[in-house]
Amino acid sequence: MRIAQVMAGAANGGAELFYERMTGALARAGQDVLPLIRREDGRSARLAAMGLTPVQFRFGGRLDFGTRPGIRRTLQEFKPDIAMAWMSRAAAHLPRGPWVNIGRLGGYYDLKYFRACRYLVGNTRGIVDYITGTGFPAERTAYLPNFVTDFAGEAPSSRAGLGIPEGAPLLLGLGRLHAVKGFDTLIQAMARLPDVYCVIAGEGPERPALEKLVVELKLGERVKLPGWRRDTGALLKAADVFVSSSRHEPLGNMVLEAFSAQTPVLAARAEGPSEVIRDGEDGVLVPVDDADALASAARLLLGDAGLRARLAAAGRARFEREFAEAAVTATWLEFFAGVTR
Repeated sequence: MRIAQVMAGAANGGAELFYERMTGALARAGQDVLPLIRREDGRSARLAAMGLTPVQFRFGGRLDFGTRPGIRRTLQEFKPDIAMAWMSRAAAHLPRGPWVNIGRLGGYYDLKYFRACRYLVGNTRGIVDYITGTGFPAERTAYLPNFVTDFAGEAPSSRAGLGIPEGAPLLLGLGRLHAVKGFDTLIQAMARLPDVYCVIAGEGPERPALEKLVVELKLGERVKLPGWRRDTGALLKAADVFVSSSRHEPLGNMVLEAFSAQTPVLAARAEGPSEVIRDGEDGVLVPVDDADALASAARLLLGDAGLRARLAAAGRARFEREFAEAAVTATWLEFFAGVTR
């Protein structure tokens, strides 16, 4: 099957990084894949390292008169069976043709940008429900899950390197330092958890406010903000509990990464985590923006090694069954085969 993967994002967020993983997975599964991307040297190099030949475009605004015809020419030459647009901007530049256009949504986007798409897919069932709730035909909609890197074999990060005493209880938060991630709630919960340490790895506009909160609550010794880290798997392996404190989270790839690392998950009931996590079975859910509930649940988990082990094992089983590369790639290819018959 010939598959064109169109991505207009230039950042290295969850959608962009999964685009790279999924594009590589399809190629490894024997498909003929052409990446069409926004100009970004790092992404181009990573895709080239997978044996792919990305074609780069500007993906600009209204005065960009070159991207859409350039994509059309590229697709006409490649002759894909499928052209998949990842997110709104890519979909807005996607031309119709003798191929099947599919729009992939990783959030609750305005569907006006996906008018050229015959099919729409979401990476959560909640997003699929949103799509069909707008009146888009259910028979042309599908749930296609994400997969994440398997961190089972990672060695834990050094506690000393993180400034954490050996044997101290450790909570881990991961993600952009943005208000939507709710890290302020996690820090407030830490004020209720004496002797517990917390690492929040990420960077973003909320750093000054979070640093100020840490100082105000006198948590400077116990809450660490090390910035972006590339050793996600090692951090997860070092933590006793992974915490997703987001106010809004369409999916939450980091929950899936914690599943893969067999690290117990504690999450606020944002959209994605509340869909993925089976409360009390493979993770623990608490209300959004509730520092007391978050602290109580963390206290429960940190005080019960047996519960942590049971949740972690169930999360790992979910990962292997639903969110590992082989399982997800098979689901995607089955869908592609169905829409191209």
